[in-house]
Amino acid sequence: MKTGLAHLYIPGPTNVPEAVRRAMAVPMQDHRAADFGILTAAVTEGMKPVLGTTKGHVALFPGSGTGCWEAAICNTLNSGDKVLMARHGHFSHLWAEMARKLQLDPVIVDVAWGAGVPVNEFARILGADRRGEIKAVFVTHNETATGVTSDVAAVRAALDSAFHDALLFVDGVSSIGSIPFRMDDWGVDMAVTGSQKGLMSPAGLGILGVSPKALQACETARMPRAFFDLKDMLRAHEAGSFPYTPPAPLLHGLRAALARMQEEGLDTVYARHRRLANGVRRAVAAWGLEICAEHPLLQSDTVTAIRTPAHVDAREVIRIAYDRYNCSLGSGLGPLAGKVFRIGHLGDLNEGMCLTAIALAELALVEAGAEITLGSGVAAAQAAFVRPVARQSAAAVAAE
Repeated sequence: MKTGLAHLYIPGPTNVPEAVRRAMAVPMQDHRAADFGILTAAVTEGMKPVLGTTKGHVALFPGSGTGCWEAAICNTLNSGDKVLMARHGHFSHLWAEMARKLQLDPVIVDVAWGAGVPVNEFARILGADRRGEIKAVFVTHNETATGVTSDVAAVRAALDSAFHDALLFVDGVSSIGSIPFRMDDWGVDMAVTGSQKGLMSPAGLGILGVSPKALQACETARMPRAFFDLKDMLRAHEAGSFPYTPPAPLLHGLRAALARMQEEGLDTVYARHRRLANGVRRAVAAWGLEICAEHPLLQSDTVTAIRTPAHVDAREVIRIAYDRYNCSLGSGLGPLAGKVFRIGHLGDLNEGMCLTAIALAELALVEAGAEITLGSGVAAAQAAFVRPVARQSAAAVAAE
């Protein structure tokens, strides 16, 4: 029998704050009533600063980020359209697979798991596309499987340098709400995220940021869509509702989460994530282990993928953490299965929670056979977290 708190340190779903849970404890309500529009507008307008847009529209689809991947594609593109994508982790692989299933013609650049989006190769391909055959460029902003954050602004610069008119799609599922995202500044046409990660809410809502250029592309897109029809959704949002029954309690929860983020301040939210991530990275270094991300500039502020020693199965580390210590750590996906475990450090999180994750990971690592010094990671993270205390010298005090 497990006692005490369950410790959730996967990179999503993340911990849901008590205020958000309470906000969802509402009776069922009439989603066609005039005042329901207050709730819908609070969420769509509240998402705009998080997405970094004043020009774009926000669509809320019951479902997940994956659902909004599909919505982004089927509302703006046509079967047979050529699109540029990179595969450098599990979720970028899934997006490429979806493109094939939806009968697009993906131009795929494969790079190592641990690398970021290959901006230079994208620039070369876009520059060579003199006829503008590539209709969209897909970027996984934060590859959750590897803990790698890619440079979206650099991809936009590559598009602009090539004078290329392709749409820019960005998967921000594990970045938006935790890492700065500048939809307007970066010229992002479709920004995809979900409710269950940096937005500190239960899974169940896919969120799509839509640029004016993407809306214009909807006029010539002929791919079949029904549930995911973007124009239907935006038209209903303008009237304060949905084309079909919405998950009202989730909307109440997301409204509370957005208010919490606004109260903390987005810049403070991002700084907190950077500080906590730095503590986790310092812990990994103290253990003598490696991070999956190939370069420090690629290291994510929302999830760290940690390589275990060759003789230690990461799956055993995860099992021990869960069975003995009631702690969920993220698993290695695809070719990283058994080679890495992941610590998610995003959403409703603070220093004490990160120190708990590090301490329990240390216990599980040692029990799985890793030769690390207990307490080393915790001490390194504490050193990263501690704030210097201003102290007067004894002489200065005596002089007062």
